[in-house]
Amino acid sequence: MALKLIQRRPLLRQLGIQRYPPVVPLCSTRLLSSSPAAQPSCVACLCTSASRCIHKQGCLKLQPDSRVRSLATIVREPSFVASSSVGLHKDSVPRFRLTQLHRPTAAEEQAFQQRLENCSSSRQVFKLLRTVEIISDTMAAAALHRVADLEQDGNALKDPAVLQNDTITALCSQLEQDSGRLTDAGLVSALLACTRLFLDPWSTLMVRLVSESQERLDGRHMSVGQLCSLGQAMLAMEGRGSVMLDEVMEQIQKQEPAQWSLADLQAVYQLLQSGVGVDGKYRDLLNAMHTHAVTVTYRMNPAAVSGLLSALVTLKQTQAMPLVISLCKQAVRHIPHFTDDELSLVLVALMHFGHSDHYFVEAMERYVPKMAFTSHPETVTKVMQFFSRRNILSPVVFDAVAESFVYRADDYSTSQVARQIVPFGKLGYVPPNAGDLFRKVESILRTRFSHFQPRMLLNLLHACILVERFPVNFVSKVFSSFFLQQLEDGGTKIDRVVLAQLTQLYMTLKLECPFYEGPRLLSKYRIKSFLTSGHTVESPVDVHLYHSVKSGLVDLLGARSYFGSRVLTPYCYTLDVEIKLDEEGYVLPASHEDDVYKRIAICIDGPKRFSTNKRQLLGKEAIKHRHLRLLGYEVVQIPFYEMEKLRNRTSVVEYLHQKIFPHSYRLSW
Repeated sequence: MALKLIQRRPLLRQLGIQRYPPVVPLCSTRLLSSSPAAQPSCVACLCTSASRCIHKQGCLKLQPDSRVRSLATIVREPSFVASSSVGLHKDSVPRFRLTQLHRPTAAEEQAFQQRLENCSSSRQVFKLLRTVEIISDTMAAAALHRVADLEQDGNALKDPAVLQNDTITALCSQLEQDSGRLTDAGLVSALLACTRLFLDPWSTLMVRLVSESQERLDGRHMSVGQLCSLGQAMLAMEGRGSVMLDEVMEQIQKQEPAQWSLADLQAVYQLLQSGVGVDGKYRDLLNAMHTHAVTVTYRMNPAAVSGLLSALVTLKQTQAMPLVISLCKQAVRHIPHFTDDELSLVLVALMHFGHSDHYFVEAMERYVPKMAFTSHPETVTKVMQFFSRRNILSPVVFDAVAESFVYRADDYSTSQVARQIVPFGKLGYVPPNAGDLFRKVESILRTRFSHFQPRMLLNLLHACILVERFPVNFVSKVFSSFFLQQLEDGGTKIDRVVLAQLTQLYMTLKLECPFYEGPRLLSKYRIKSFLTSGHTVESPVDVHLYHSVKSGLVDLLGARSYFGSRVLTPYCYTLDVEIKLDEEGYVLPASHEDDVYKRIAICIDGPKRFSTNKRQLLGKEAIKHRHLRLLGYEVVQIPFYEMEKLRNRTSVVEYLHQKIFPHSYRLSW
């Protein structure tokens, strides 16, 4: 056999893999033989003479050479565990035979797969295998995959001893012996399953499966799905530098994506997502796949939709927005049928690409009230993060989550608590059960304050003040030097967003909680402008809307000098427009500082200062208006939706006059 694994040849000879391992005793469970001849007496070596097989000592013809080094001495790769049970085992039960003749029917294989999926433990999988009379190589591989599904825990198995089970060792032993007779699908699936079970890459079983896969790969007859399974296995064993993986991708690129089945398309996306397609590799292949995927999204099931969206996120395919939009439309149909994990992946992807439509929102509004009390806490959290990130205010969703929070929050992590409450503050929404909701928040803070990460805790407290819920009992701890040092991650300076939140928290206590007598925020942690600290605390003015208002004010007041623009106050807020009046109500020049009796703060609120679906100010804008009034300003709001109704310059001037000077006559200049 001519193989490209030249480097492995010395080790193969050293391990003696050309020798067959000893046989194991027969059991009632059987796998069909591919030999056209009559059934041999020894199914391990296919001997024709029963006298040459001794079950107690194994097949005499195939006894291991005492000079051959044991697999247990092989140096293992860090991410795998060696399984000495795979390969040479005598007296293990049950006994399997893998073959291609008289394969189970498609219905039988499907029924077996369904029974596998119903298994909730490896013990049940082994019990199922012992009850099956006929099993194919693909069914055997599926059983190994199910064990991996149940036992995987990160980069290791929950219970490595599961590999010592008689059933799995017998199954792996037969895969090792019959590697040359496996179908392409069974071969690559078994190899992938073994990598998922973290078997030693240099064990006899793994080397034989890889060697046989290399020969099949050289034959160039593998399907796209089989190539992807082989690619996943080699990626797990050898990483992105694998020579066989490069050959797999070379053959995949020669295929035409438009001719692929939906399963093949998903398999290639998954392979690329696993690490093969990072750093912009295979861009042309991806673009061709995106073009084809758009045409078949209407046939995708929930798992396919969520998996493909997740792949697009991992591969950073920002240019694939037509596909994202198409997948979002298909997701609307599947929302009631997504698992918690699948729905989380969909929401993360839509947040990543900044996309949503009203059909998706309406579907979520129908579904969330049903799932808020039963779904995984992280899924409920992702729902709130999605609506928050997209600035979508849905009372139906927020009310349902607020109710479930009161009953379930004790079981939430501190991160989940904070991430579910922050959207209420960001969108400035107070649910009907606000009293119960924030009492629960206060209870959690009281009992688990030290469990919160500093940044997460600050986000939570800041969200509370946006909806006029003042965490007076906990601010003293936040302003302590110990907490502030924790915010200085690794000794670096605190970023300006955090400083802005601290400053606004301090201002809120000064303006709205005058009875507070706890520690003050040190001046070195205060900033002078919220606007220059990102857009977390204050939003910049909409430029187009500002110019429309400015032109109207010039006509209204008679000159540009009678109002100031983008005025930074001593209280960190930036005024879009400021007008000064004297005691008699006359407008003073903007540069005038003496005899100022009244200051008018004009807030030119563009679309980005509101939720996207309702005419409600975001929390950060509402608190700005509130604080400016407390500081003595007369706040005049100019919302975009009122300006949009004005058709000409004259109507703009009349509108501004009514808004700013509702009780005075306008003079014509």
